[in-house]
Amino acid sequence: MIELQRVYEHRTTHGTHFLVERLWPRGIRKDSLHFSDWLKDVAPSDSLRRWFQHDVAKWAEFQRRYRKELDAHPDTWAPIVTAAHGGDVVLLYSSHDTERNNAVVLRDYVNERLAQR
Repeated sequence: MIELQRVYEHRTTHGTHFLVERLWPRGIRKDSLHFSDWLKDVAPSDSLRRWFQHDVAKWAEFQRRYRKELDAHPDTWAPIVTAAHGGDVVLLYSSHDTERNNAVVLRDYVNERLAQR
């Protein structure tokens, strides 16, 4: 199972926790966030992140472009797949929008890859 948690509402739970943001979340001390690994490169590219700017009207296109980036770099999301084979995974993100953010796309993308095996 792959769960999503906002870093600002993070609660320690079982499983492997990955921070899936390119930039460190504002206002969070590094020693206060409990995670297994920071997967910066699995996050959307800087250019895609700046283009999207959490504009709801761009959501469908953002998903398409981000999935294309994930297709081109399977090594970036491989640790999530490996961890998911061993147990639960928590993807940590910082976006205010809990329904339209990179972690949502990443979770769905990885779940689709897991289902293919």
